[in-house]
Amino acid sequence: MRDVTEIWSYLAHGPLLWLALTLAAFVAGSFVFERAGRRAWANPVLIAVGLVAAALELTGTSYATYFEGAQFVHFMLGPVTVALATPLWDNRAAVRRSLLPMAAALAAGLVAALGSVVVIGRAMGLPASTILSMLPKSATAPVAIGVSEGIGGSPTLTAVLVILTGIVGAVLAPPLLALLRIRDPRARGFAVGLAAHGIGTAQMMLTDARAGAFAGIGLGVGAVTTALVAPLVAHWLF
Repeated sequence: MRDVTEIWSYLAHGPLLWLALTLAAFVAGSFVFERAGRRAWANPVLIAVGLVAAALELTGTSYATYFEGAQFVHFMLGPVTVALATPLWDNRAAVRRSLLPMAAALAAGLVAALGSVVVIGRAMGLPASTILSMLPKSATAPVAIGVSEGIGGSPTLTAVLVILTGIVGAVLAPPLLALLRIRDPRARGFAVGLAAHGIGTAQMMLTDARAGAFAGIGLGVGAVTTALVAPLVAHWLF
């Protein structure tokens, strides 16, 4: 038993273990997603997060130790986000025809995302630091964390909220849009990308190429506008 404990202690502090676990968890989540007919409720990121969280809890491993090994996945967020330009370019003609509706949707989405945080946060009596951490929750993680740090929020709390926002949006938005009878892939994709950033965009790309392209646009313009407007809102209100 002592030998097993010593081996585990050695492996747990090795970077490859947690990187391999993260990738294996996502592969398992993708398998379940495919077997479920690519249903939104079987989102592979949600499943992977649950598997990794369970592994960390069962082994008593701290997040700091885990992140030391899995930070390569975090590093790849940037290149993957840039790669979203490929489907965008493929659908550039449709994008040009939809500029005005997208501008209106962007304004509505930005007001909803930032306004709901301020109104609900104040109604619940949350401290200013928590509200500031929540403001950029709908932007992609690298942007949201930078914005949060700049306006006086907690980057760690923001990172958790960004992941939760993405997962909830990716799982609930498709059935909600279907319930509202919004079937245009441009509208569906842009809405999900704007509200649920990268996780939502990945969900859209797995179901419809055009929806994925417009989700990538929503992700990009949402991140830029949040980075510009959130500091102004924070300065004005706090």
